[in-house]
Amino acid sequence: MREIVFDTETTGLSPANGDRLVEIGCVELVNRVETGRTFHAYFNPGRAMPSEAEAVHGLSDRFLADKPAFDELVEDLLDFIGESPLVAHNASFDFGFINHELGNCGRPTVCHSRMIDTLAIARQKFPGAKHSLDALCSRFGVDRSLRVKHGALIDAQLLAQVYVELTGGRQIGLGLGLVAETIVEETRVETPVLTAVTIRPPRPHAPSTEELERHSAFLAAMADPIWHRVESRG
Repeated sequence: MREIVFDTETTGLSPANGDRLVEIGCVELVNRVETGRTFHAYFNPGRAMPSEAEAVHGLSDRFLADKPAFDELVEDLLDFIGESPLVAHNASFDFGFINHELGNCGRPTVCHSRMIDTLAIARQKFPGAKHSLDALCSRFGVDRSLRVKHGALIDAQLLAQVYVELTGGRQIGLGLGLVAETIVEETRVETPVLTAVTIRPPRPHAPSTEELERHSAFLAAMADPIWHRVESRG
């Protein structure tokens, strides 16, 4: 089963208020294993970047000035995501921006039936806990040391690991290979080497006459042994 885990960065919180998509990062999973295929792009939003948004993701007007508009890369994005389910954290936010940009290009929007929301899954599994991406990385031991600011691709890569843990898990760090590469190791059956075993004669365990005499003297020296009491009761 192929799934796409993705994240977006924007100029703000609402496309209805004129905010635009400025970055998208996508990670391909097949049978819940990363294949190594990704899609990543920056977009010129055609408007100024609010300082509040820039403080979150660090994408400035100067940096985005020479980046393509969304409609210039829309075909590449659609080819990558195909018809696969789309996984995001607080997915309605990301779907809202993608569909707004697709609508601006005159393209069909992505059906919400393809949406998988890891925030909703986390809230169901861990009610009352913190459900941010950072909190879930801490819960599942996902290394986020490279995440200085929000970034669409690195957040998608972190979310892919969190999503796997949320939906059944596989121990992180086992070094699972790509799903497309199956390594079958040859099992070698070798002829066993027979080792000669020397059978020793049984050791004598009967007490010697001296040991029996010492035992009798030991018993005779005991005052009021318990077996005398048992015998008297019988």
